Amino acid sequence: MELETTAQQEKNDAGTARKVFVKTYGCQMNVYDSQRMTDALAADGYAPTDVIEDADLVLLNTCHIREKAAEKVYSELGRIRQLKAARAEVGRETLIGVTGCVAQAEGREIVRRAPVVDLVVGPQTYHRLPDMLARVREGGKVVETEYAIEDKFAHLPQPKKAEVARRGVTAFLTVQEGCDKFCTFCVVPYTRGSEVSRPVAQIVAEAERLAEAGVREVTLLGQNVNAWHGEGPDGREWGLGRLLYRLAEIPGLSRLRYTTSHPRDMDDELIEAHRDLAALMPYLHLPVQSGSDRILKAMNRRHTAADYLRLIERIRAARADIAMSGDFIVGFPGETDKDFEATMEIVREVGYASAFSFKYSPRPGTPGAEMGGHVEEAAKDERLQRLQALVAEQQHAFTVSMIGRTMSTLIEKPGRKAGQKVGRSPWLQPVIVDEKAGGIGDIIEVRIKGTGQNSLFAEPA
Repeated sequence: MELETTAQQEKNDAGTARKVFVKTYGCQMNVYDSQRMTDALAADGYAPTDVIEDADLVLLNTCHIREKAAEKVYSELGRIRQLKAARAEVGRETLIGVTGCVAQAEGREIVRRAPVVDLVVGPQTYHRLPDMLARVREGGKVVETEYAIEDKFAHLPQPKKAEVARRGVTAFLTVQEGCDKFCTFCVVPYTRGSEVSRPVAQIVAEAERLAEAGVREVTLLGQNVNAWHGEGPDGREWGLGRLLYRLAEIPGLSRLRYTTSHPRDMDDELIEAHRDLAALMPYLHLPVQSGSDRILKAMNRRHTAADYLRLIERIRAARADIAMSGDFIVGFPGETDKDFEATMEIVREVGYASAFSFKYSPRPGTPGAEMGGHVEEAAKDERLQRLQALVAEQQHAFTVSMIGRTMSTLIEKPGRKAGQKVGRSPWLQPVIVDEKAGGIGDIIEVRIKGTGQNSLFAEPA
């Protein structure tokens, strides 16, 4: 029987349980972090809510990857300030916090520009949230952006089975944080710090708890996930491939994925895991960013286009049905028409099932922001449109190639229309089936009979 702390039984001034609303920006790791913040706050008497007007605590879990990320946060804080004032008029206190990478980058500047904020918390210290809130209630604002010396994962309370079940049959699991690559366009090493890998025992224990609560598919997360090297139970350092072999042994855990990867860390054991493990889904997100060796060097990627293509060839030799996803940046400083054409060529050669493409925007504090030769916006726009048109063509071709195929599908949730359920293919595509085809959490065999714009329509095989 689980014990409840006194804090969990606390009530606010209105006589109802405290509620926390978390708005998540950015990557899957922020989604995971938001869930773990909610778990940590459960010990402080906070229940999650999806209605911001009901919240006694509002947290913005921010991302700093995209352009003007901080300005979007300040704009959101302006709207929340009005909510806080309206609640104060009826005697309801609302605490406001900014967490994540913008919090790490901006620090005390957030409190200076937005006095409505009570709490600023970097991504390495959110396990201390209950203590920080206690300090806020004592009358002061709290800014915590120092990197914690202790392991935050070891200090986080584990979510209850009921809460895990509420989140669904798929789950994220962070195994690695930070990055040591220092790509010249990227702010991650400055906001998330250097690479840190969780030990095997900790990861396996969390995965087992997820499986026991009904999770069927786990996606391992890291800023540079295939650089993960954690201490194994044998006292030796394991790589991601070996970890995947161990996770595939967990009863009930039927599907494994991982993201995001770097080409330089795709070693032999990880490629062999794609060959050997039926649980490891045949879909790999492996960003290249550019097809031009000159631009790759300026980005500090430390691989060439040829290196990347040889790696793709090895991966496909190990798993013939694997589908590739990628990231591309157009308009990096110094990029010429010839450099961009090299990017288009690598896209044609690889053939992507999906890809994310962006115009380069300078991140303050990164080497790229200080480089000369910035590309005009009109040229960036034109290049991005051409690249996205090519990727869309490839994605459509991949989707259409599914028609007539039989595949396993994990049923995840009810469909938007009555009588439907939505599943997920091995290649991450939504699959729409009749609700009688199976229950949520079932993995069923289906035959694809048609496609929508972003989904597949199937019948039981």
